[in-house]
Amino acid sequence: MSIIIDFDGDYFDILNDTSYNNHTPYVVDPKTLSCEIEPMAYPAALITCLILITIFLLAIPGNLLVGWVIGTCKHALTPSDVYLFHLTIADSLMALTLPFLAAALIRGWVFGDFMCKFLNLIIEANFYTSILFLACISIDRYLVIVRSSQSFKRRQRMCSWVLCGAVWVYGGALALPSLFNDVAKLDSDPSRAICSKNFDIGSSTTWRLATRVFLHVFGFFLPLVVMVICYGITIERLLRTQGFQKHRAMKVIIAVVIAFLLCWTPYHITMVVDTMLRADLISFDCNVRRSVTLALDITNSLALFHSCINPVLYAFVGEKFRRNMMLLFHRKVRLQKISVSKSSRSTSHTSEASRPVF
Repeated sequence: MSIIIDFDGDYFDILNDTSYNNHTPYVVDPKTLSCEIEPMAYPAALITCLILITIFLLAIPGNLLVGWVIGTCKHALTPSDVYLFHLTIADSLMALTLPFLAAALIRGWVFGDFMCKFLNLIIEANFYTSILFLACISIDRYLVIVRSSQSFKRRQRMCSWVLCGAVWVYGGALALPSLFNDVAKLDSDPSRAICSKNFDIGSSTTWRLATRVFLHVFGFFLPLVVMVICYGITIERLLRTQGFQKHRAMKVIIAVVIAFLLCWTPYHITMVVDTMLRADLISFDCNVRRSVTLALDITNSLALFHSCINPVLYAFVGEKFRRNMMLLFHRKVRLQKISVSKSSRSTSHTSEASRPVF
């Protein structure tokens, strides 16, 4: 789309007159107009910064506690335990990048080109792996409840660690486009820098569309389809059975799917709009461009909030996890009491030995 501007005898009429007395209207390509995204206003940046720090403070302790309980469990880990353990690692790594993002909102990107690439590689890799581990948990719940058999369980337990390794490799491969991130100065404020993707080989539009397709398919739609199918069949089986534990499991499953949709759907809808805008499927407009960019920042924070919800949904709600956690705390308190008792007895013996005999 182009805009034809007629200035009626103004300066551009003089420029368009040539020695051959022909007149060519001045055509402005909207894509050549300056539409630089300005830094977020300070109040909005401060609020977003506080949200990111809150997610960090909630996600790190919660995921570390889940990892500690699972890692110190003396019983054989189920495949869901293995997937949940790796999920806590992915969510913790994601949360560790949040202080850097919060600082960048206030001061711009001040961490250099290497950290720009490295942190984005961590973010995107754990973005894919965390969602894939959620899909693996849904598959395991389906296999345990719908197709339960002892021999199958043993084979599944052996394959779970191999599958986790494959998920990490696959997530890292999908995150490789983040290496195109570079640090660039803002034209409106040369003292402020941003970290963003810069596809400097081939067509940037083609590369961006290709990475967005991977993002939407493997980062949302495919895991969502797997979760809906597996959990749908599992709920249908649970509805035909009796028992309090079965219905509690069904409530947890419904909560997991709803949390996933609420956290990730707004972000991916905004990403689809952004992709359509970049592919010229939506008419270019600076106001729309700025609105979409602001919406991406907001919905991305909502998606990151899912990293601190996972421990609550997959661990604290589960009776098995709470039981193991309480056993660990009771064991630790008991060991501390024994240690204090031994220390007090040792002190008592020492004072008796040092007491004068006369």
